[in-house]
Amino acid sequence: MSRHWDEEVEVLVVGSGFAGMAAAIEARRAGATVLVLEKMASPGGNSVISDGSVAAAGSALQRRHGIEDSPDLMVRDMLRAGLELNHPALARLVADSSAAALKWTIDELGVRYQDRVLQFGGHSVPRTHATPGLSGAALFRPLLQRARDLGAEIRTGAFVEGLVRDPEGGVLGTRVRVGYTFPDAASGRPLTCRAARGVVVATGGFASDVAFRTVQDPRLTPAVASTNHPGATAEMLKELLRGGAAQVHLSWIQLGPWASPDEQGNGVGPTFATYVAFPFGIVVDPATGQRFVNELADRRTRVEALLGIGHPAVAIADTAGVALSGQRIAKCLRKGVVRSFDSLAELARAYGVSPAALERTVATYNEHVARGEDPELGKPILAGAPRLGSPPFLAMRVWPKIHYTMGGVQIDADAQVIDLDGRPIRGLFAAGEVTGGVHGACRLGSTSIMDCLVVGRIAGTRAAATANDRSGRGRVRPRTTPAKRRRNGSPAEG
Repeated sequence: MSRHWDEEVEVLVVGSGFAGMAAAIEARRAGATVLVLEKMASPGGNSVISDGSVAAAGSALQRRHGIEDSPDLMVRDMLRAGLELNHPALARLVADSSAAALKWTIDELGVRYQDRVLQFGGHSVPRTHATPGLSGAALFRPLLQRARDLGAEIRTGAFVEGLVRDPEGGVLGTRVRVGYTFPDAASGRPLTCRAARGVVVATGGFASDVAFRTVQDPRLTPAVASTNHPGATAEMLKELLRGGAAQVHLSWIQLGPWASPDEQGNGVGPTFATYVAFPFGIVVDPATGQRFVNELADRRTRVEALLGIGHPAVAIADTAGVALSGQRIAKCLRKGVVRSFDSLAELARAYGVSPAALERTVATYNEHVARGEDPELGKPILAGAPRLGSPPFLAMRVWPKIHYTMGGVQIDADAQVIDLDGRPIRGLFAAGEVTGGVHGACRLGSTSIMDCLVVGRIAGTRAAATANDRSGRGRVRPRTTPAKRRRNGSPAEG
């Protein structure tokens, strides 16, 4: 316990991505002074490099396009993909709040979305709302600007070394190194920062932390690439675990089936694979020329199928699929990750596929499209899906990369971090990928940003409602009633 504080603020937010910014906004709206600490040189982390796609059930855009959806269906999809290892109350919290949180990004932040709803793998219906240009920055920048407009301070190059605790285990503040340069843990000047109300941890996952991830899954060696930014490491997660936080699902680590071995990091290829080839094309094993997986299955299913064939597969679409997707793939072609061919035979030869086998596979797939169902592998044939036959044909190699860590610390529906005895740790909240339980064994695409928004908003609101005196003896202000929450636009309702 520190007897001297270099700085004091009411709510400290550690991490500056979607969850951290949502928490900062709601804490400021609740009247608390807010300081956001970000270890990297610029804010945003993985949020900035994400595709900005947000899953919401029962949205106005879905209704306008005649899509029937509900939080109940979204929860069922999440539990099915997660092998029912999801903590049901947390999955329910995200699904129930999703439409209102989406509306909040539009009304409060001014975010705009494409006038279409996409269907990602594992979702029963189209419920993914995409920003123009598939840009995470298109969602993050309004969050950052709103937090700043409300008076939250965002400090970069500020590495949180640890939490300051009181004798009873409550969290009073943090030990920070300011002027920090990643990844030099000794860089920067140490200071202590008091959080008079609460600390919100929103530091993301650990996909780039080779040492920590291989402890959880020894197969994820340095030879396995990651889509994450370099700072997606486990320092703060380990500090939470040292402090007695309960851990959930740390060994469930998701690989993305859309990544290409022909580029570094996430790259540009996933735009083609996710939004064009998977929904409106096919994926074939170059050794056989045949499809081997439902291209719109959940991520775990597709990754396991790819690993099962033991080498990169080829994702194929045509110009009709590109047109229907509404996506721009010029950058994919310019970088050479996606290639264009005048015929299927030419494409087959380029990837070492039997031209005859590929022709048969495409013919069979086109029969499925014409029939509106895929009895072979069970892929949903989307409304208006074209037959594969409009040259030029487009293709890229796909192979999994580490993308998301489902595990983290346990939280409750108030975003309070839970200890090993099942009790909330006073003054400590968490949101986003640093937490576990929402997604179980497999996260459905576009649910993570919604998770960050929903739980981040709750964390900020609840942290601002916690009052700790300097001895660390704190109390949480009573919840407002449902009627008051609706009037106040509380994230408990959205």
